[in-house]
Amino acid sequence: MAPKEHGQSTTNVRKGYQLDSSKLDPYLTKSISGFAAPVKVSQFKLGQSNPTYLLTDANNTRYVLRKKPAGTLLSSTAHAVEREYRILKALGEKSDVPVPKVYTLCEDSSIIGTPFYVMEFLQGRIFSDVTLKKLPFEERRLCWISAIDTLAKLHKVDYVAVGLEGYGKPSGFYPRQIASLSKVSAAQAAVKDADGKEVGPIPGMEELAAWFKKYEVKDSTSIVHGDYKMDNLVFHPTEPRVIGILDWELSTIGHPFSDLANLVNPYYVPAMDGNPIGGLKGIPEKDLPIPPVDVLLERYCQQTSRPFPIENWMFCIAFSFFRLAVILHGIKARVARGQASSAEAMVYAALVDSVAELAMDIAHEEEAKNSPKSKL
Repeated sequence: MAPKEHGQSTTNVRKGYQLDSSKLDPYLTKSISGFAAPVKVSQFKLGQSNPTYLLTDANNTRYVLRKKPAGTLLSSTAHAVEREYRILKALGEKSDVPVPKVYTLCEDSSIIGTPFYVMEFLQGRIFSDVTLKKLPFEERRLCWISAIDTLAKLHKVDYVAVGLEGYGKPSGFYPRQIASLSKVSAAQAAVKDADGKEVGPIPGMEELAAWFKKYEVKDSTSIVHGDYKMDNLVFHPTEPRVIGILDWELSTIGHPFSDLANLVNPYYVPAMDGNPIGGLKGIPEKDLPIPPVDVLLERYCQQTSRPFPIENWMFCIAFSFFRLAVILHGIKARVARGQASSAEAMVYAALVDSVAELAMDIAHEEEAKNSPKSKL
């Protein structure tokens, strides 16, 4: 079962996420040239982390507002709308990477309760279903090639030249991420719901951390989006090309393969009826609804002048599932605390154990391949 295609659809603002227009309207009128009050506000269905709103001003011009969630946050670095604004501004003004234009960053929590920023609304298509089955095959192929080429374009940006020096550490991305995610997961595990029940740990965390140390991929550095996947891309309304990359909350300076693995990890999820994360593993190549993964990986390597095949590639895939498990675990913790910001948060929260199991399966398979017995 493919995920629902919410794309750019909105709902009425959900209870607990209302914005105070009496303060917001004057701020926007002062901060954005041409903005005309009053503003109409609706909430995007997509966006599990930072609450995201569609603003329509009196001229029917549309904008997007992203804010930090209300309440006490589990991590000082998560939900960093200030970082999102900084990288969008840098890339938008100093690179050819397609991103929405940003208009204003408000760090004054007295306006709507938490910091927020406003950017342009990109009219286009957002696909939640990675197989793009509603499109003809050739258009699906071209959309996936555009997603790969856009990622390659991002990874080729000189982050120092565009003003992002210090945005992240220039080496040791994977070991640092594994340590940080393990710490975040431990904090999330200790969260209790209204009945006093703990969220609990992610299965296999310690075993995975040990495996990662053994099979780490060679270090490399670029701008990293942090959650590069199909439903964070806006495609042109009629053409198979990316016109904008959204949701930069987790962006940093890091290892480019982390983005690449995040994009293609559905290829490594077992195909099964009712799977809500879109598995393609096990489908014969001739029956795949989108290009085979090796075609995409080779294209990326060509675009970034890297050797193909990628050495220790399955480390990158296992890490992508490990990291996704921690992100889903965070959604589960926010559900427990009553801070979840998506209508589908409960669905995502329920996937923690199964995603962690995908990472463990890869670790076990790679261990089996590299054991002395397998080489006899």
